[in-house]
Amino acid sequence: MGEAKLVRPELGGDLQTILEWADEIRFDENRGRVMGVRANADNPEDAQLSRENGAVGIGLCRTEHMFLGERKYLIQNFILADDPAVKADALAKLGEAQKGDFLGMFKAMEGLPVIVRLLDPPLHEFLDNPRELEVEIAKLESASKAVEAAAATDEKLAALNEELENAIAVKSALLKQLDSFQEANPMLGTRGCRLGFLYPELNHMQFKAIASAAAELIKEGVDAKPEIMIPLVAFSEELKHLRWMCEDDIKAVEEEYGVKLEIPIGTMIELPRAAITADHIAKYADFYSFGTNDLTQTCLGFSRDDVESSFLDTYMDEKLIKTNPFATLDRGVARLVQMGVEGGHATNPDIVCGVCGETGGDPDSIQKYYDLGLDYVSCSPFRVPIARLAAAQAKIKSNGGAETIAPRV
Repeated sequence: MGEAKLVRPELGGDLQTILEWADEIRFDENRGRVMGVRANADNPEDAQLSRENGAVGIGLCRTEHMFLGERKYLIQNFILADDPAVKADALAKLGEAQKGDFLGMFKAMEGLPVIVRLLDPPLHEFLDNPRELEVEIAKLESASKAVEAAAATDEKLAALNEELENAIAVKSALLKQLDSFQEANPMLGTRGCRLGFLYPELNHMQFKAIASAAAELIKEGVDAKPEIMIPLVAFSEELKHLRWMCEDDIKAVEEEYGVKLEIPIGTMIELPRAAITADHIAKYADFYSFGTNDLTQTCLGFSRDDVESSFLDTYMDEKLIKTNPFATLDRGVARLVQMGVEGGHATNPDIVCGVCGETGGDPDSIQKYYDLGLDYVSCSPFRVPIARLAAAQAKIKSNGGAETIAPRV
């Protein structure tokens, strides 16, 4: 009968009624602890969609996604340029672009929290593939050899050969730069908060973009509620140092705009050491967000990018594991989350704990997160409705069984 027409899902009718019932249970403190559902969104459009789907905030805004597309050349200029003026210009333009995105996101989520994660991935991910550049150089060298012999008696060919040699020199120098950013294991290398120590100007740019967007909206009467998340922290001193840096930049923006900013600063718990020493890290954190993608990688020693194409199917076929640990919370990772929640509350009783990894939208995992004492889960915008339902079901199950809702006339 032909291909079915794709339409954007809409929450209405009986589905909307069921979700409203679920929300009544989730937010009723008399029935047990409240579990919020936030969304992972990186642009104003996804933030608006998240709100329409019932999210009560943004649990993860990945700022590295704002550096892609037509802006990619800016971060490349910052990384590779030798001229300080070129670096400064690229950084300024990146700051303006990020501020524009934050203005749209904070406005779309007015009155609701928006957790902005600082730049997280290794810088080489923004650069061109060095192996592709090697192929270009090889082709240029082949072309240069082809005209080299005849170039001695032909002025045009001599000029062409000079151009080829210049191009080879330029690309060879670029290749050397690109190779200098390659790491044997980049997921455990120079990324996350470590970038803030090697390139503090990147952090200052992001702190100021977040704070100035919030200040500008507050002056306009918009209730902007950003929160800043520092990724891949392993040591409390990392968070302590970067928090001081952030607070200094926030104060500068407050003075510039003449407004008072209340911006919580927290961290993503995604390393076993951070979970184990959460009581120390909590001294400098207003909130924890468990990044279960990397926490699973570092707990199990599984590479998320490779495991599904290597041994995972065999492990599941042989019943060595029951589920994909990147899709449903693993027992060992759950223990680390528990240690993080308990350690954090031991030092900071008011700390807010959530999760923003892939498992944040999985119903079985949501049940575990409720039992572990998390305050919210965060998932993709389209998974928000099922997370709302699953969170209510988790609350019912953990508080003794069936709930009834009065029928609506």
